[in-house]
Parts: sequence; structure tokens; C-alpha cells
Amino acid sequence: MRKVRRTVIMAAVFVAAVVLFAFTSSSFAQNQLPLDFRGVTSLETGPNWLSGAGDDLATQRSHPGHAATDVRPAISSSRAGAATVLAASIPRTRSQRVVAADHGFFGFSGLTHFDQRFAGTGAFTNTQFSLEPPDQGLCVGRGFVMEIINNALAVYDSSGNLLSGPTANSQFFNMQPEIIRSTPPVFGQFISDPRCYFDPDTRRWFITELELDTDPVTGAFTNHSSVLIAVSKTSSPVGAYYLYSFDVTDGDGTQPGHPGCPCFGDQPLLGANSNGIYITTNEFPLSGPGFNGAQLYALSKGALVAGALPTVVHINVAATPTPPPDQANGALWYSVQPATSPRGANGEDESSGTEYFLSALQFGPAPFDNRVAVWALTNTRSLSQSSPSVQLLHTVISTESYGMAPGTFSAPQKSGPTPLRDALGDVDPLEQLAGNDDRMNQVVFAAGDLWAGVNTSLAGEEGSTRLGIAWFDVTPSLHEGNLSARIHNQGYVSVSGENVIFPSIGVNQNGGATMAFTLVSPHRYPTAAYSPIQGSAGNVRVAGAGVGPDDGFTGYASEVGPPGLVARWGDYSAAVADANGNIWFAAEYIGQSCTFAQFAADTTCGGTRSLLANWGTFIGRVPSH
Repeated sequence: MRKVRRTVIMAAVFVAAVVLFAFTSSSFAQNQLPLDFRGVTSLETGPNWLSGAGDDLATQRSHPGHAATDVRPAISSSRAGAATVLAASIPRTRSQRVVAADHGFFGFSGLTHFDQRFAGTGAFTNTQFSLEPPDQGLCVGRGFVMEIINNALAVYDSSGNLLSGPTANSQFFNMQPEIIRSTPPVFGQFISDPRCYFDPDTRRWFITELELDTDPVTGAFTNHSSVLIAVSKTSSPVGAYYLYSFDVTDGDGTQPGHPGCPCFGDQPLLGANSNGIYITTNEFPLSGPGFNGAQLYALSKGALVAGALPTVVHINVAATPTPPPDQANGALWYSVQPATSPRGANGEDESSGTEYFLSALQFGPAPFDNRVAVWALTNTRSLSQSSPSVQLLHTVISTESYGMAPGTFSAPQKSGPTPLRDALGDVDPLEQLAGNDDRMNQVVFAAGDLWAGVNTSLAGEEGSTRLGIAWFDVTPSLHEGNLSARIHNQGYVSVSGENVIFPSIGVNQNGGATMAFTLVSPHRYPTAAYSPIQGSAGNVRVAGAGVGPDDGFTGYASEVGPPGLVARWGDYSAAVADANGNIWFAAEYIGQSCTFAQFAADTTCGGTRSLLANWGTFIGRVPSH
């Protein structure tokens, strides 16, 4: 989740030589969990447009159990015995220019906060929470484009025509409405952090989402959480789906490696190879402080497609016999990102089937690091057996430096109309956009390499500090059960006087790569942008130009408490290649603007925003290169 989620009453309206410094090859303790069948559902053809009448009640929804801006545990002691020299200052890099989109580029506006807030039909009308930012999912295949955010989804054709949705995810997963706005209100399950994936092997669509049970009277989180999975019955995303779920509560706190539970699996990350579907989470107690590190769940892809119930293999990554290099300082493995592949067959011929992962190693207290961890789950063919036996390997390699310098965690934006701020009487300055932290973003395995990027602080030629992106192209290798890896390429994306945040890299089967992100500065509204990578990252291309400032409730002290000022943004973007090698991406931007007078007359400003937020998403297609 990693975001503030509330509904409120409003009174009115480096490139360096790679050094392999650590290697481990360990069998992790594995648990086998049951998978529950939840029946079937379907996505209907046709748009579900609603009027937007009747906005949020005085109902609050907050994160369970941890800070909104960082999933990692706080570390106060000094770094002990680090195995590599860490950067002592902000990485310095040359800047890219901002230019127009490539010839042949195509794009369109995707789901907005209005669409999310008012998604749903029938009994699900006006039952969605106001959430920000959008947790961005995107998957593409067979001429279809599926976008999924927070608690809503939509399907388009390759020309951007809406085919289905916006659909409430709670409605799609056959759950109760999030909130029935009766007197008193009735609360349903809380859902968050969706992902989607089109599998080229089976030609099926996969959707995952985090679910937390709530008290129907108070809305408080109760002692149960699960991960939901949907798998299409055909190659079309519009039609019937199998529904599954598995429990991620992890007991009552007495289970080894899971103190403080009952827990939930924050931000489920989705990967796949020819044999399985892989979901990783960060585990937090449902109540009170604590962090139990990364968890990995592996399931047979073939069984899911057939509507069967495979065993869920659960590995507590944080409890590995070979801990992270900074464990003496309290560090745990976190945000271990599984890979997807444009071919679908990620490592299928290696070590009886292999799924790869990447994770960052910037644990603190030093703000910068120059290492990443490479992971391999081997013998994934056994996932189709009644008693799977997989092995998790990892190695740590040196990379360019990355990290978040104090005071650079947010990005300023261009000033413009902010009717929500005006209506609240908020005296705070114009809100800035959260840059979050430097955890690993989505990973793609293509042409033998793993690609990913992280947010980072950068210093440009002129000496100014800003938010930018560090990206990595890593070549993994398995030989006789041993994992090694090396940096094949790496670099930065930086724009003089501006900020680029929340990267995702789409890579086609030939290794052609494009990175998507948000571009923003004091003289630019939040904009969806991209950079092709050909040896190095190219100039930044404007895809969807922002037309107004972000005006969402999470940046205002009157709504989320002091100091306010920094609005939740992005969390992650998404990028994926289609069968023709084109790169599709989705990123957050602001595609609307309205005056206070327009807002006072209609808080949706003609269906372009909701009462509490005005973010939008932009979907783009970069031609094959």
C-alpha cells in the first residue's frame, strides 16, 4: 500500500566495474500453504460511466501498522563492516534534454481518480474509497490493453477505445463493496496494490491484489489478510475468470520468523516464468510496529490456468540463512522484485526452470549504496508436483551509486489552480510530489538480461540536487547450481532543473528498452514521459503533458495532519512489450485543471476529478526499436 488512504468531510465545497563480493546458495525453509478457490467472475463488455453524484462521507481509512513513505525498518546504529565502499556524496551525472515524443508514438488518457472513485455498477455504485496515488498495473496482449489501479480496472483496444470498465475491483473479485454509504455506513474488505500480467505462453491474463478483512461496523482492520488471484479462462481479458486466494496472515505472532503477526503482505509484486507465477510481499503486523521483511510465494501456472488448486510454496526470504550484508544494523531483505518476460519463458531451460528477481540494498543509515542483489528460484518445474521442491539462490554485485539524500524526497511542481486547497482554506504552500524511496521497481528478463530502475537523488553538471533515476541491466548466470551475475550496462536519467520519478522499464524480446516515469518541476505540471535506452538512456520524451498541478488531499495538513506539503504520488509505474516489440507504459500525470468557481459548482469539474483528488494516468505506446 505505502500510501495514505483516507476519505474525509470537506466543508464546501554508477558506471563502474562489477565486483562480485558475496555469493550464497541456500535452500530456504519452505512452507506449503493451501490455495482457496473463490469461484468465477467476469468482466463485462461496455463502459460503466457514472454521474459522480454524492461524494465521500466522513469516513477515514489509514494504513495499517507502518509509515506511509517507507517499508524498511528504521536503523539507528552505524554501518558495520560493509563489504564495499559506499558513495559519500550524491551521484553526479550529465543531464538529458526534454524533447517531443518519437515519430510513431501513440498515447491516450487512462484511468483517473474520478474513474476509480465512481467505478462499479448496481449494488457497487458509489461504494469506492478515495485513494491516492494510483498503484499502476498494465498488461498488453492480443490487441488488448488492461489497466488496473488501486481498486478499479479497465480494458481498451490497441487504439485506446474503452471496451470494459471502469470496474470496481471488489465487484470483480466477488467481494463486498468497500463502503456502503448508508447511515450508519457498512464496510467491506479493503483491497490495494493490484498487478496484472498477460502470459504469452498460455495466452491468459493474471491479476493479483492485496486484501485485508475489516470490521463491517467500524471499518477497522481485523486479524486476517490474503492475496487474491484472478486468471482468465480465455485469451480475451473481457470474459470469465477463475478466482483464487491464499492467506498471508502468518499466524498469531508465535510462528518463528513472523513476530507481531497477524500480518499482511504489503504491495504484492508479480512475476512469471514458463512454470509458475511468483508473488513477493513485504510483511507488516496488522496492528502495531514491526517489519518482517520479504516473503515469496510460488504457484504452478498450469494449474491456475486449468482452474485447479496447486500448492502455494511460501519462503520467508527475510529469514534466509545468509542474511543481507547489513544485518548487524537490523536490515532485512525487502522488495524482492520478481521478473516477467516478453516471451513468458523466463529461464525455463536453466536448473529445471528458473525465475529471477532483483532487490536494492540501500538499508540506511548511509543514504547511498552501490550494490544490488540478484536472486534465482530454481527447479520451478517441480511446482506442478504435489510436493514442490525449489531452491532460492542469491548473489550481491556492485553497481553505480543510488540513494535518497536528506531533503530530496519530494519534487516541486508548477503552480496553478488548486480548488481543493482553496476550499479547505489550507494556508500551506503548493504541495510537492513524494519521491518515496529507492526500492527496486519492476523487473523484466529479456534477451538474457534483467532490467530495472530505482528512484535516486542526483547532482547535475550545474551542481543542483534533484530526483532522478538509476537503471540497471544485469546479466545473471547459473552453472551447476551456482548463481553469478554482472552488470552489463547501467546509467542515470536526469533533467537539469527538473525531477524524474517512479521508473518502469519495458523491454522487448530483442532487448529494446524504454523507461517510463513522471517528469515534474517548478515550471512543469506533472507529466508522463519516457526515455528510450540504446546503450545509454536517451533524451526525455514528453508523452502526456500535464495541464495543471496535483491537488490531492494527501498533501494538505488539514486532511492528513501536519506538516502536509508532500502529496503521495506514483508508488510505481508500469511498462511492458507487446508481441510486435512495441513498448507500452502507464504513468501518473495531471490531465485536468479547473477553477475554484467551477469546482464549487461541480466538485467533479465535469467528471475530470473527484472531490478529493485530481490525478490521472497516461498510457503510451513507443514503436519497436
